Amino acid sequence: MDLLRRRQDFVAAARAMYATMPGLVLQARNREDPRPARAGFTATRRIGNAVLRNRAKRRLRELARLNLAPTAKPGFDYVLVARSSTLRRSFKDLETDLRAALERIHRPSADNTDKS
Repeated sequence: MDLLRRRQDFVAAARAMYATMPGLVLQARNREDPRPARAGFTATRRIGNAVLRNRAKRRLRELARLNLAPTAKPGFDYVLVARSSTLRRSFKDLETDLRAALERIHRPSADNTDKS
């Protein structure tokens, strides 16, 4: 899975669909192209100092490596946003949160939240 690196890709994902879970927020944008899925990770200052933000992003990266990579749909950009509970929740609970968020994002109905 490729990584998002440019700010405009993060901004575009922030304007698309999202699913809020207790341990994370998943933002997803359909690029509508056949290229492989990409992932990005972010943690705001509300999480804490740089050490805590980096720890949260490391947890999200491992979560994506184990759970997002096998189930990601081609042509999608995913951004995992850390929440204050990301550091306190067990890894198993974070995995459950990510799976539920992916199901919500890819549900084939009109109730997906889209900011555009």
